[in-house]
Amino acid sequence: MSLLYRFAADAVVLFHMAYALTVVLGLPLTWIGILRGQQWVRNFWWRCGHLAMIGIVVAEAWAGIPCPLTVWEQKLRSLAGEQTYSGDFIANLVHNWLFYEAPQWAFTTVYSLFGLLVFFSFVVAPPRWPGRGKVPAEAS
Repeated sequence: MSLLYRFAADAVVLFHMAYALTVVLGLPLTWIGILRGQQWVRNFWWRCGHLAMIGIVVAEAWAGIPCPLTVWEQKLRSLAGEQTYSGDFIANLVHNWLFYEAPQWAFTTVYSLFGLLVFFSFVVAPPRWPGRGKVPAEAS
């Protein structure tokens, strides 16, 4: 059974990484698309989804609650009999990758500023509402 918990914990980590990479890489890709005049950056679902994703991170940081994915992964690791880490997922990643430690307020500030940049991209290049700009079918 512990092997199942370990695989589940690994799956949560992979999803968490995909989430974080989508948030982080989504902004520069969107801005590159804006600067190049590409139409995909106006996709309503992409832009609203991206804003919602960073909005969730910012809300969790301001509320002082741990990320549910972090909590879930740690619980699964514990059930698998593995050692867990403490603290925020992103903070732990930064620590492991860059050996950088900062107080929680620093991460909250970075998340908030990043969220403002994502929101600002809505002002610069607002998404198109679904169904807008479609050419109506010609009457036969």
